[in-house]
Amino acid sequence: MIQKIIDIYKKYEEIWNYLVVGVLTTLVSFLAYLLVTRTFLDVESPIQLQIANIIKWVAGVLFAYFTNRKYVFKSTNENKWQEFLSFTSSRVVTLILDMVIMGVMVNIMGIYDLIATIVSMVVVTVGNYILSKLLVFKKH
Repeated sequence: MIQKIIDIYKKYEEIWNYLVVGVLTTLVSFLAYLLVTRTFLDVESPIQLQIANIIKWVAGVLFAYFTNRKYVFKSTNENKWQEFLSFTSSRVVTLILDMVIMGVMVNIMGIYDLIATIVSMVVVTVGNYILSKLLVFKKH
């Protein structure tokens, strides 16, 4: 039984590791969002909501780059700066998606911001994996 679990893990190691790192990245992002929205930013203000989203994004991207590089995609690219720029650029795409989802759900539809954040994070996580796999950490 244990060996079967190990075999399944090894077969899908990258996806399992991405899920773990994704959960941790989501936690880092979510905690950053909670910190700023429950202390000094007002989610009722569309501008402050987007500032909170950007802060959440920065915290998540910094954590995600280093953990994805080391534990998920096991990158050996020596040009870390170029890789980081590529990673960050791909995350800008999903940041825009996140901002649209949050703006529509919270400011237009009136959905509670924490529910909208969770919905957005799921959509963004899937998009981030696809972009990272295909564009940033592609195997040569």
